[in-house]
Amino acid sequence: MGSRSLSWPRVSLRIGMGGVLCATGVILPPWKSPQAEATTANTVFMIPEALLAPVVTAPASANIGAAQPGNTTTVQMGQVKVTSSGVMRWTATVSATNFTTGAGSPGQTIARGNLSYWSGPIVTKTGPGTPVPGQPTSADKVPLDTARTAFMYSTVNTNSSTVIWQPTLVMTVPASAVAGTYTGTVTHSVA
Repeated sequence: MGSRSLSWPRVSLRIGMGGVLCATGVILPPWKSPQAEATTANTVFMIPEALLAPVVTAPASANIGAAQPGNTTTVQMGQVKVTSSGVMRWTATVSATNFTTGAGSPGQTIARGNLSYWSGPIVTKTGPGTPVPGQPTSADKVPLDTARTAFMYSTVNTNSSTVIWQPTLVMTVPASAVAGTYTGTVTHSVA
């Protein structure tokens, strides 16, 4: 009487880019010997991108304060938080609009490049890995004349995590600025 060998299915799982979870396995039926030709089973499970996307929250408003033309004013804008669930990596960016008063004429506009940003260190985090601040100290502050990296998280993570930081804004008021209350928008986004 010959001996029979039993093989159990081996399945490997990985999270693929674009929100696709792929399962690939080699299955040997128990009535076949190990030398028998293996059959391959491929199954693709679609996970909606929205379930994987990280989410960023930031304060609804902040008051930069008052400054005379030619001077600067500084404020911590409050906590910014990125929450992710089932995401492997993300980058949070920050951008700004010009600041205007009145009708927004050239004399009533402070260009967004006059607004500088530094993320500062992590205030608190949950989950594995070490998120990296874009500008850990005030010496690293950058003008918001273009979108800038605020924080990065590059640790492979399939569990939920949160990262909180408290950025600082520095406005340099041009000597030509007219008196008024200037408003603009600072936007944090994550992908």
